[in-house]
Amino acid sequence: MKANARKHSAWWGIVVLVMVMMVTACGNNNKSNGNESSAPAASNSSSPAGDNSAAGTERVIKHAMGVTKIKGTPQRIVVLTNEGTEALLALGVKPVGAVKSWTGSPWYEHIKDQMDGVTELGEEGQPNLELIAGLKPDLIIGNKMRHEKIYEQLSAIAPTVESETLRGEWKINFNLYADALDKSSEGDKLIADYDARIAQFKEKAGDKLNETVSVVRFMGGKTRVYHTDTFTGIIFNQIGIARNAMTLNAKDQFVDEITKERLPEADADRLFYFTYETGDGKASETEKEWVNDPLWKSLNAVKNGKVYRVDDAVWNTAGGILAANLVIDGLYEIYDVK
Repeated sequence: MKANARKHSAWWGIVVLVMVMMVTACGNNNKSNGNESSAPAASNSSSPAGDNSAAGTERVIKHAMGVTKIKGTPQRIVVLTNEGTEALLALGVKPVGAVKSWTGSPWYEHIKDQMDGVTELGEEGQPNLELIAGLKPDLIIGNKMRHEKIYEQLSAIAPTVESETLRGEWKINFNLYADALDKSSEGDKLIADYDARIAQFKEKAGDKLNETVSVVRFMGGKTRVYHTDTFTGIIFNQIGIARNAMTLNAKDQFVDEITKERLPEADADRLFYFTYETGDGKASETEKEWVNDPLWKSLNAVKNGKVYRVDDAVWNTAGGILAANLVIDGLYEIYDVK
């Protein structure tokens, strides 16, 4: 009996020991699962700022081609317009790829220091789709006027947002891009700062704004007068700068292509001109020919020393927020406003 009792007692001891070991093992497994489930959270918190993709944050952006869903904050952006490039840079975002500037090699002088390492994707009107795909973007910014025909191809590469037009108020496009980048608040501040600069210049310039202004552009083999629905025109309108009769009578025309015989129509109290030189020298030849012509020299603005040669990229071609602020800088100097 005693031997059986000892065997029975030993058996129960083994059972108890096994049960303790199983409970301990379960406890350890639970702790391990807890660490594993918290590990992704730690990883997310250390991922690039603004990366909310794992958290499931999704925004719906309405744009010229419809609606696009963007998950999280984009980190690898491709931009296919010059003014779009300026918007990104102003918002503190360097694109992984961008179309080349209309002039420059390959970027405008006023942005080239900020574009180091950015892949050049060809012309604004014909970007290289293979290069775009190779960059693995998580957002593509384009424009309907330029890229409507390739929108489906772009969308197959990454979520794509397109602005409506490249004419008219540039701020509309800027606000769309800021929204797509999940930087609406930063964008609002930049626009507010810009508007404040406009208001300040308007106040300081005073009666000088009543002097009429004309804007002339020299191109290869042709000369244009730019009116109100242009980059400079919109800035001048917001400031309240007076325009000459030719511009006021232009109605729906945003430019007039003129012959030398029409130069007197372009005269004003102040005349701004810029030259779109692409590298073949033709626009520079046009400029030289016109500014040395007796008709040009007979203009009141020329005779009064109020003709200003300004940078085409800044005053017209770039068309973005950085250029707009540089135009204001230039106006302070030209109008001698302190």
